[in-house]
Amino acid sequence: MAQALLLLEDGTLFKGRAAGKIGTVTGEICFNTGMTGYQEIFTDPSYYGQILAMTNVHIGNYGTRKDEVESDGIKIAGLVCRNFSVTYSRRRAEQSLQDYAEAEGLVVIQDLDTRALVQHIRTRGAMNAIVSSEIDDLAELRRRLEATPPMAGLELSSQVTTAEPYFWGDPEARYRVAVMDFGIKRSILRCLAERGCYLKVFPARTPFEEVKAWNPDGYFLSNGPGDPAAMDYAVALTRQMLDDGKPLFGICLGQQLLALAVGLPTYKLHHGHRGINHPVKNLRTGRGEITSQNHGFGVLEQAIYDSPSIVEPTHINLNDQTIEGLRLKNYPAFSVQYHPEASPGPHDARYLFDEFIALLS
Repeated sequence: MAQALLLLEDGTLFKGRAAGKIGTVTGEICFNTGMTGYQEIFTDPSYYGQILAMTNVHIGNYGTRKDEVESDGIKIAGLVCRNFSVTYSRRRAEQSLQDYAEAEGLVVIQDLDTRALVQHIRTRGAMNAIVSSEIDDLAELRRRLEATPPMAGLELSSQVTTAEPYFWGDPEARYRVAVMDFGIKRSILRCLAERGCYLKVFPARTPFEEVKAWNPDGYFLSNGPGDPAAMDYAVALTRQMLDDGKPLFGICLGQQLLALAVGLPTYKLHHGHRGINHPVKNLRTGRGEITSQNHGFGVLEQAIYDSPSIVEPTHINLNDQTIEGLRLKNYPAFSVQYHPEASPGPHDARYLFDEFIALLS
């Protein structure tokens, strides 16, 4: 197999071997600690513009299936892994990860020390990187890397949102929910539909008047990529939804937009939270939850604690005490920073969809 290179913004170089498509990609480097669900991870639109390092040693060992995706295709910019399996053992699988990556145009670098890479990111923080299996000129790689914009300040939801509104679920369902697609995962749509919601999914930049004209019973703000502070249009939309007085639920980017809509700032995390094993405490019940997460931005903790008349923190991350859930005091609105839909799991937090249904009732 051809040699491949991973060059980080700070000059650190890793050498490996090529897999997937031969090519060159740039983006912010991040890592995911999940041991399963790689296909769902790769197709999560929240990863758009990022090169993903998987911490689990074996990737591809159970193949791929068309129904195990969260969007219409792979969204990560590139993949970094230790052992990339071109064979698979699961009988239900439809093709290998190699065939899938080639078909989707995914550039992969394998056979490098992912533990050392993750330790470096945890120490130095998230940064841009370039992966190439076709260029070995370091000067050229540095030139391309320097031309890559940082994630902070990037508005990316417009790149992954639906082009046209569409419907999901049973038209005779009890509740109508307007879903804003900032990069939504299909598992979220399934969780809402399973609880009696008929959904109309709107493009990210849809005017509020058009959303309201559908006469929904409530609103949902989806996950998505990029910097929430660069999404003035979505913040303004969220304010209008709050003023409309109907129940509102936000997940991940949706939480950040909800916070910005009531004047609470967001910030870029040092290296983000990504995986399916993150411990969270529910401050209202005292119970712990193991959660699926994928975010590189958060809501400023001190601003939340300084605004007790506006917002109540409902969940915290037990690893670093960052805010994982919010509930507004003067509106029927709440949000979480993590992913309760969590396909393939864990499912500890799916009760949050039931809480949204209770607000709609």
